[in-house]
Amino acid sequence: MDSFGSAGSLTVGDEDYQIFRLNAVEGLQDKIAKLPYSLKVLLENLLRTEDGANVTADHIRALANWDPNAEPDTEIQFTPARVVMQDFTGVPCVVDLATMREAVAELGGDPAKINPLAPAELVIDHSVIADVFGAPDAFTRNVELEYQRNLERYQFLRWGQGAFNEFKVVPPGTGIVHQVNIEHLARTVMVRNGTAYPDTCVGTDSHTTMVNGLGVLGWGVGGIEAEAAMLGQPVSMLIPRVVGFKLNGELPEGTTATDLVLTITEMLRKHGVVGKFVEFYGEGVTAVPLANRATIGNMSPEFGSTAAIFPIDAETVNYLRLTGRPEQQLKLVEAYAREQGMWHDPSVEPVFSEYLELDLSTVVPSIAGPKRPQDRIVLAESKEQWRGDIRTYVTDEAQYGPIDESVEESFPASDAPANGRSTAADQPHHAEKSGERPSRKVPVTLSDGTSFELDHGAVTIAAITSCTNTSNPSVMIGAALLAKNAVDRGLTRKPWVKTTLAPGSKVVSDYYDRAGLTPYLDKIGFNLVGYGCTTCIGNSGPLQDEISAAINEADLAVAAVLSGNRNFEGRINPDVKMNYLASPPLVVAYALAGSMDIDITSEPLGTGSDGQPVYLRDIWPSPQEVEEVIASAIHSEMFSRDYADVFAGDERWQNLPTPTGDTFEWDAQSTYVRKPPYFEGMPPEPTPVTDIDGARVLLKLGDSVTTDHISPAGAIKADSPAGKYLVEHGVERRDFNSYGSRRGNHEVMIRGTFANIRLRNQIAPGTEGGFTRDFSDSSAPVTTVYDAAQNYAAAGTPLVVLAGKEYGSGSSRDWAAKGTALLGVKTVIAESYERIHRSNLIGMGVLPLQFPAGQSAESLGLTGEETFSVAGVTALNEGSTPKTVKVSTDTGVEFDAVVRIDTPGEADYYRHGGIMQYVLRSLLG
Repeated sequence: MDSFGSAGSLTVGDEDYQIFRLNAVEGLQDKIAKLPYSLKVLLENLLRTEDGANVTADHIRALANWDPNAEPDTEIQFTPARVVMQDFTGVPCVVDLATMREAVAELGGDPAKINPLAPAELVIDHSVIADVFGAPDAFTRNVELEYQRNLERYQFLRWGQGAFNEFKVVPPGTGIVHQVNIEHLARTVMVRNGTAYPDTCVGTDSHTTMVNGLGVLGWGVGGIEAEAAMLGQPVSMLIPRVVGFKLNGELPEGTTATDLVLTITEMLRKHGVVGKFVEFYGEGVTAVPLANRATIGNMSPEFGSTAAIFPIDAETVNYLRLTGRPEQQLKLVEAYAREQGMWHDPSVEPVFSEYLELDLSTVVPSIAGPKRPQDRIVLAESKEQWRGDIRTYVTDEAQYGPIDESVEESFPASDAPANGRSTAADQPHHAEKSGERPSRKVPVTLSDGTSFELDHGAVTIAAITSCTNTSNPSVMIGAALLAKNAVDRGLTRKPWVKTTLAPGSKVVSDYYDRAGLTPYLDKIGFNLVGYGCTTCIGNSGPLQDEISAAINEADLAVAAVLSGNRNFEGRINPDVKMNYLASPPLVVAYALAGSMDIDITSEPLGTGSDGQPVYLRDIWPSPQEVEEVIASAIHSEMFSRDYADVFAGDERWQNLPTPTGDTFEWDAQSTYVRKPPYFEGMPPEPTPVTDIDGARVLLKLGDSVTTDHISPAGAIKADSPAGKYLVEHGVERRDFNSYGSRRGNHEVMIRGTFANIRLRNQIAPGTEGGFTRDFSDSSAPVTTVYDAAQNYAAAGTPLVVLAGKEYGSGSSRDWAAKGTALLGVKTVIAESYERIHRSNLIGMGVLPLQFPAGQSAESLGLTGEETFSVAGVTALNEGSTPKTVKVSTDTGVEFDAVVRIDTPGEADYYRHGGIMQYVLRSLLG
């Protein structure tokens, strides 16, 4: 439909494109001109996808009439142009597509017709681990180990690459999804079937927002939303509030993009932007290089916004040219953006919901830590801050020894309060005098004979890692020049520091080699360990045995310094308690210093070969040096060459023994990839939905139960249902791997659903973790959630989950809904929902109900021991969605529950038993 007559044409060079003009919305042209860039992208999306049902003229008017001061309450259907995935979260999406193909064949259809309807690209970047470091062959050996550990998954993905149209895989050892996205995959303006429109995307990783730096609206979603987008289905969202962030001035000499983004993260986290769009504007935007914009966009999840976007301007086009995009694409991007009023004009201030402003000249060198990205520390104050924070971790004088006032150059420690970084003023400690610090020096001798003392604060990991910064040539060249200057002065890393270099694309290695800088990084231990996320996602690999033993035996509080985006407790390495985010040059500097207990701005990093102290200022490269190297060493043909055949992979990938054919040959013995049961027994036409009778409560939960509580994550315990399953299938404990790596095996994931150790089920008081009471047994014993669900399934008993406020908040995790459905839960009754999890439940055929306003399980006297019935669901069979249904129990409690099926599309999904069933039948039809 085209209610506003917005369809028109745009000629660029010799090419004509269909476009949907924003200024066609009659009577609202003036308002649209002042809309934030991000909302103009959404408005075009609605104009182009109007169908009279999921997207109506009223939705379009609501967005064009956007009230910046209103709280979000209007739901719209956003259809992203494409999907990007990483291998951990992307594997289940491909498993589901493969299963759909078999279901089509069983129903008499052509399995080859099941393909992504929107371009879908998966980058294998989450599986490489920095096991080997500081050696010339570190990269080769790490990739070999990666293939050994992940052979089944890689064979499956390679089959998918050949079997599906519109699905491409970037093989291991190539890059990180978000850096590959900005350097190659992103279009900024898409062209499909002759229509030009803004490039938008969703990704199965929260840092998908990195592409916001290119003017591409996109964010991270769970697997169910990603699958829906791949299959042409829209993503439900509320029209958001938009925070305008005005930039002025320029960064001063000596500061980096990392310092800028840590400053912005601190500001926005303090301001509060969760669920909002952030949009950058103003004169200062033109002074922010595209790589810096991408770094800022990457950190959007760390300050909590849905997106953090920059509008299109000349810098966008210049970056597209640098990275080898075709000339016609460059012309189209500029022409389209100007035609639609999406080209950034610094003199025009759009209307925003809230306003912030930053003078770039006020940014100072910074790091962040020891456990949250928003806890920024001015670099010059880092030693003082560390000495305050260490007291959070070290308080037992009998264990750690007295405070040593003589220690001036040393080395951090355990659980800090959840409300943020602690200071010396609010933590127990033994000394009143400032400058005192705990010390417990432990002698260590490595296998090569190197001896030293390890103390609290030792930097044991220094990692140039994560696409956040490795996509940025200025900080990467800065790090390499600093390494060169350090080598020239006779400095090297301290022997207890594990040093790793893991760029997000091969282009980084190319320009390092061309500039002659690789040997200097190698000399101080920053050898290439892989092209992948490594340390930033916790794949830092083990510390050397002797160092690990010393840390654990003395309970030392040691540190990691990394150029990543997340530094949460326990994330980086199990031996490391304090983690600091820093720019790549500072990562190198801390490797040289070896300790957090140093004022790196005023104290020497070490002693040079001439016997003189060497300070950071002595080896810090000037902006002119960095720019000269960038100008001479980085050229567009590097990108063109490295990405020319990016999906082909190396010889190892090409020689993988891989199944062929339209359907996948499932291995019955595989513990990584198994065919899920979503389509078993599915008829060609949906069976009518039914009311729910005789349901028992599987879990009764409180407020703020997150998807982290529901979805399997982390290590697999040997005594858990998932661990027992693996043992039964011949997997040894050392090969358990993680839930993340086994997301393609529903048997493992079901057993880990509702198994989080912090979950408290109120019908099994006194327990924590995945436990419940099994009312299928008259004695109602306490057992695991999985075992109880199996017993209920055998008895044909439907299940219900009772919950409080904000059920399903946090990250969008597909297995939070998939696991719920596969355990046999037919309905969840909560006081309120996080939007995406509610939608995901419907996508898996689970009915989300809401207690009446002001009511709860407690106020209604529900204990969770009742038997439940839900009447009125069958009204959905008549093509409408009832506002409420009648819930009753065998104890006489009755109430009208609100049906939280909020859109016509969601009603269709539920009638079909889930989104995959709906799409499958649609394609068959």
